Amino acid sequence: MTENELSKIIIGCAIEVHKQLGPGLLESAYQECLFFELKKAGLMVRKEVPMPIVYKEIKLDHGYRIDLLVEEKVVVEIKTVDAFNDVHLAQVLTYLCLGEYKLGLLFNFQTTVLKNGIKRIIN
Repeated sequence: MTENELSKIIIGCAIEVHKQLGPGLLESAYQECLFFELKKAGLMVRKEVPMPIVYKEIKLDHGYRIDLLVEEKVVVEIKTVDAFNDVHLAQVLTYLCLGEYKLGLLFNFQTTVLKNGIKRIIN
């Protein structure tokens, strides 16, 4: 399955979670529910995937973690903020570059309509 095909399924699952829960919960609640929906859709999903930094010959594990990694192709980052800022986008871009992934989806579940809280980031 391509990244584009996966993104449609992922966005659909995220919208379902948002419809059921609405805004106002912690990121961890949305992460767990989205993880459940993606697994239910038959996708391979890992959560809290460690993302080490390699500097020259040194591997640094500074606690960076991808919220969800779908089919080893799509990075999903979940936020509950008033609005996205440049740091949120940079975080996803960093994960894409370090992991050599092509596509990232950034969700802000703090919006009243989730489609207003979705950013698609391409590496």
